Amino acid sequence: MDIHEEIKVTHRSTNEKEQLINRLKRIEGQVRGIQGMIENDRYCVDILTQISAINAALNKVGMHLLEKHTRHCVTDAIKDGDGEEAIQELMEVFKRFSK
Repeated sequence: MDIHEEIKVTHRSTNEKEQLINRLKRIEGQVRGIQGMIENDRYCVDILTQISAINAALNKVGMHLLEKHTRHCVTDAIKDGDGEEAIQELMEVFKRFSK
């Protein structure tokens, strides 16, 4: 990263941070659980079910962040006259998120 490159930040409430971090910690625990399932030769379908649950949980976190970004960052950029750039960035995020 270039030292002159702007680092963007999003300010979140303490409550929102705690909720997101707790969700991510639960997901982290689920991933460790899958590792244990593999070590213990658990049935493939049981492991796949857990992977599906992790994907759903990550998508939920992602959708929360995407909504927050759209409602705040993109909206503010449009109001400030930087809407085209913000919308382009949002579309790139949609493309990555939907893969």
